[in-house]
Amino acid sequence: MKIIIINGPNLNLLGKREPEIYGYQTFEDYFSVLENKYPSIELDYFQSNIEGELISKIQEVGFTYDGILLNAAAYTHTSIGIGDAVKAISTPVIEVHISNTFSRETFRHQSFISANAKGVIIGFGLNSYDLALQSFL
Repeated sequence: MKIIIINGPNLNLLGKREPEIYGYQTFEDYFSVLENKYPSIELDYFQSNIEGELISKIQEVGFTYDGILLNAAAYTHTSIGIGDAVKAISTPVIEVHISNTFSRETFRHQSFISANAKGVIIGFGLNSYDLALQSFL
């Protein structure tokens, strides 16, 4: 099974950025934990702060991978283009969020991805990625 995690803007700052919301662990360290926990899954990881790069990566892997875990971060609430890219591909997508977006600012309550995702996992910290991976097993 081949699954990619695609993270959007500012998630490269995990471990430093707003640790009261996102915690103190870097994503790279957490990714290693996932690789060790799921040795039978071929896991890839991509992060970009640039909307077009995220869309290009979704299109690149969206017909060949078994699953995508997508945390588009702030683009979740603003990017029709990312939502359209998810709709256009055949690979199932799980929308993932570290924080509970519904307990935050009102603008974070809308997602342009959810309607085209296989499912949504919100608010379990970095464990949201683990839960999303389990949905493919």
